[in-house]
Amino acid sequence: MKLSDYLAKELILPELESETKSDVLNELVAPLGEQYPEMDTDHAVRVLLDRERLGSTGIGDGIAIPHGKLEDLEKVIVVVGRSRKGVEFEALDHSPCTIFFLVLAPEQVAGMHLRVLAQISRLLKDEEFRKAFLSADDLEALWALLKSV
Repeated sequence: MKLSDYLAKELILPELESETKSDVLNELVAPLGEQYPEMDTDHAVRVLLDRERLGSTGIGDGIAIPHGKLEDLEKVIVVVGRSRKGVEFEALDHSPCTIFFLVLAPEQVAGMHLRVLAQISRLLKDEEFRKAFLSADDLEALWALLKSV
């Protein structure tokens, strides 16, 4: 299983503009409206915000992995974003988040959802990967890095 199986180049945002958690979630979900016109992106954001109310998906080391399940989704979708300036995301270590991996999954495939989350978590534990991710010059460099894992 490769991360790029769930990711499209159009779903990589090399420089997030948002400065708040809810704005980041909106910004990460926005390109899904173009890729998946049938998706109710407002509903997706509500699902993500509901999940955040249970506990922040900011896991520390500048990483947030917001995730949720949508009943109308047919496959797992990953959106990646980067904020060089960092966003207050109520992370476990109280540090701003700079690396965002958003995961949306169909309601009926919990196992796949968990496998994708675990793969992302393992990848982001690698300090060299995080450094390469944060120092990538542009979208092309990020895409090449993400396709390689």
